[in-house]
Amino acid sequence: MARKAGSHADITGPAIRDAALRLFARSGYAAVSMRQIAAEVGVGAGALYLYTPDKQTLLFDLMHDHMTALLAAWDATVPVKGVALRLEQFVAFHIDFHIDRPDAVFLAYMELRNLTPKNFAAIETLRRAYEDRLETVLAEGQETGAFAIEDTRVTTMALIAMLAGIHVWYRDGGRLSRTRIQTLYRDLVRRTVSP
Repeated sequence: MARKAGSHADITGPAIRDAALRLFARSGYAAVSMRQIAAEVGVGAGALYLYTPDKQTLLFDLMHDHMTALLAAWDATVPVKGVALRLEQFVAFHIDFHIDRPDAVFLAYMELRNLTPKNFAAIETLRRAYEDRLETVLAEGQETGAFAIEDTRVTTMALIAMLAGIHVWYRDGGRLSRTRIQTLYRDLVRRTVSP
């Protein structure tokens, strides 16, 4: 199927994704129709299918892109020396990456239930890969005695759950700066794993 004359794939495609992300985060995936996404972008509903085969694929692509960008960004960080500092680096990274992406974070945590089993498995694999990055740091700290952790997997999940909620309540210009939030969270995490 050819694109409509005068349309711009490099503009319309990203606009569809941005609109879908906003609408899914605001109203929930199940409550949003393809017509609503099209109206938000200012195109006909049929035009959406030039960019995505269906709403499920759109949801999956948004989650997949978020998770692959997250993993790539963490893997691109230059590891600091010392396991305690590496844990602090992870905390600061997680906050920095997620704080400006509240809609993507909402989708990544709250809309998993709406994925098909195949899509869920793919996203779950990426989520597990990210969790494994943190668990590796915690396991090293446990082995060296730098951290007092009984179960690295449980601690990993607890720390990520704690960090994941920042996007819900943090606002730029609020009582605490981003730097202060990072410091407070690093202290919380440090006390959680301290021997």
